[in-house]
Amino acid sequence: MAKNMVLVTGARGFLGGFALRHYVRAGWDVIGLGRDAAPGAEPLPANVAWHAGEVSMKTLISLGVRPNLIVHCAGGGSVPQSFSNPAGDLRDTVDATAAVLEFVRQHCTECVVVYPSSAAVYGNAAADQVDEDVPVSIRAPGSPYGTHKLMAEQLCLSYARHFGLSVAIVRLFSIYGEGLRKQLLWDACQKIERGDHVYGGTGSECRDWMHAEDAARLLAAVAPYAQPECPIFNGGSGEPTTVRDVLHLLYRELGVNAVPRFSRHPRPGDPRSLQADISRALGIGWTPSISLKRGIARYAHWYGQGHHETV
Repeated sequence: MAKNMVLVTGARGFLGGFALRHYVRAGWDVIGLGRDAAPGAEPLPANVAWHAGEVSMKTLISLGVRPNLIVHCAGGGSVPQSFSNPAGDLRDTVDATAAVLEFVRQHCTECVVVYPSSAAVYGNAAADQVDEDVPVSIRAPGSPYGTHKLMAEQLCLSYARHFGLSVAIVRLFSIYGEGLRKQLLWDACQKIERGDHVYGGTGSECRDWMHAEDAARLLAAVAPYAQPECPIFNGGSGEPTTVRDVLHLLYRELGVNAVPRFSRHPRPGDPRSLQADISRALGIGWTPSISLKRGIARYAHWYGQGHHETV
């Protein structure tokens, strides 16, 4: 087994790409696995060993490697798509996670697994700040996406407990950044180009935003704490921001002389408010470094460089 070898699944996806580049900069031997990138995606660093394919036992075995760490970023990434294709979302999230855990159980039990889950598992949590000890059940998530993330978490907990695997879970809140071609910022940029300034919901919905670069650092920071007890960490900024305020920041950075308006009709699966209690993550020495204002400025600059094609 090579020293400091990491396998990143979903490596050509949004979060997986940030995680992969983090480990390249840190000097690890990096292997990427997943579906090929969509047109316009940032090219992989030259020193990454890339393998195109589904995350399955057959594919994992065929790689012929025994990594020290697997950062399992592959999985469904869209609430609307989980409604339109729940079976596909189940396969991408739950089946792929089962394959990763079974591969580690059978072939490299010393390998650490870090699983990026989602705050969607909390559903419409009542607390102002949600901590990791809030009880969650299969009834809590408001979408198939959240349900499947919770199912994947349960697999992680089961394999850690019953087979002694070292696993850690990070429940990510509203992750954004350059390269994200879906969700609020991308949708808003596309609408602005069409002269459409009406958005779903009320605008007062609160989200806890964190740049994907900070998310990648958090995934790396929790890896040394992975263990059979399978610790869970929230990933966010700890500061709520309304959708209306986020759009105002984006409009300002894009130089748009208009005011976003809201339909007052919420989208299916969208919680009213989610804010992370990040004290557990702060307690291991991690802290977010990219402010929302700076992060949105980076996103607006990226979009302004010609990344307008839908994919």
